[in-house]
Amino acid sequence: MTALGLTATDSATMLRRNLRHMLRYPSMTLMLVGMPVIFLLLFVYVFGGALGAGLGGASGGRAEYAAYVTPGIILMTIAASAQGTAVSVAMDMTEGIVARFRTMAIARSAVLTGHVVGSLIQAALSMAVVLGVALLIGFRPNAGAVEWLAAAGLLMLFALALTWLTVALGLVADSVETASNTPMPLMLLPLLGSGFVPTDSMPAGLRWFAEYQPFTPTIETLRGLLLGSPIGNGAVIAIAWCAGITLASFLWAMRLYNRDPKA
Repeated sequence: MTALGLTATDSATMLRRNLRHMLRYPSMTLMLVGMPVIFLLLFVYVFGGALGAGLGGASGGRAEYAAYVTPGIILMTIAASAQGTAVSVAMDMTEGIVARFRTMAIARSAVLTGHVVGSLIQAALSMAVVLGVALLIGFRPNAGAVEWLAAAGLLMLFALALTWLTVALGLVADSVETASNTPMPLMLLPLLGSGFVPTDSMPAGLRWFAEYQPFTPTIETLRGLLLGSPIGNGAVIAIAWCAGITLASFLWAMRLYNRDPKA
């Protein structure tokens, strides 16, 4: 078997390990998907009437705001799932299992790849749950099959970027508690972007930050694909952010993982 084939086999083994952990500890998955669902229900049912009127005038309401806020909540779901990856990686690093893996004939990249693919599966399931809840409370996308496929591809690309970033954050953390706290700002970025309100309603300094951070072009592209609003160059910017974050985070994570544990 070639080196690539062995790496793929080892990665599949590590993926099965992570999936079994997900099944053994479903409370983690429930917690990660529960927070975005709570945010969705809170903003639609508590603030949706007022915010929907602000978006659509007299004709605006909860249904219009549900359509506006759902893309941001979906990206918040990805951030929550990625936060769980940081915790899982930190647990492996601090409990000694990685030290044991280093002594075995296992491709080094397979351990991290198993975490990443497992997290992508968890993120996909979590997004499906959040989308289902959004449909139940009035989210009505008008996208066709091509737009849905493009939206799914963008979401998985964004999930890949955030997952590799949180893998690196889990590796650099000195404890599981640190790893659980470090990625938390990712959960706030949709709030500081166009996820909940238009950026042109923000003060100048905050508006500049909101428009030039990675969540905003991704949210606007997703909103355009699902609801038919203008996308402009948002898709190109979103993909560029995803590619840059993925590459930088992958290189950082592999450097951290391959460092001498005695150093």
